[in-house]
Amino acid sequence: VTVGSAPTNREAVGKNLLMVILRGLLGFAPISAPAIGTALGSVAPDAKLETLEGKPADLSQFIGKGPVVIEFWATWCPSCKELEPAMLAAQKKYAGKVQFVGVAVSVNESPELVRRYTQKHGLAGAQFYDRTGVAIDAYGVPATSFVVVVGKNGRVVYTGLGGTQDLNWAVPKALFCGTAEAAAFAASAALSGTS
Repeated sequence: VTVGSAPTNREAVGKNLLMVILRGLLGFAPISAPAIGTALGSVAPDAKLETLEGKPADLSQFIGKGPVVIEFWATWCPSCKELEPAMLAAQKKYAGKVQFVGVAVSVNESPELVRRYTQKHGLAGAQFYDRTGVAIDAYGVPATSFVVVVGKNGRVVYTGLGGTQDLNWAVPKALFCGTAEAAAFAASAALSGTS
């Protein structure tokens, strides 16, 4: 007896995107959720994307070549807008030390809209468009405002969700690949108020 059939890749992508939209719109975005999405300690997955100009791109160009902060976001996402000042401050503070990558979801926005938004808001780093949801699937993205921090060794050292993530704690983990030195750095930055 056949009860049902396995969903196709297209159906799975559609369901994941629908969940991303619903969670973003309904505000289900906890402050931080350790071990959500891609497993901590795992090698950051590759994903085929496109530039905001529509050219093919690949996340592998960043992984294992230095520390990377990847944010999965949308122009319409309230949690993303809440996280934006912290992300801009981190981009400024870690310029030249950490690569920042934005991955815009393809729900209710076009590459052109994303390009205009990034220019208007001064978002630095490489910005990409996930037209087919490949990166969302590869990283197990639970909702927009999902941040993945990848150490210089190519391994995931932090995942978080929501507008109030402490990037001054998370980003140093990429610089030191999750070592005790990173924890000490983050703690001293938080205590000194220089973060």
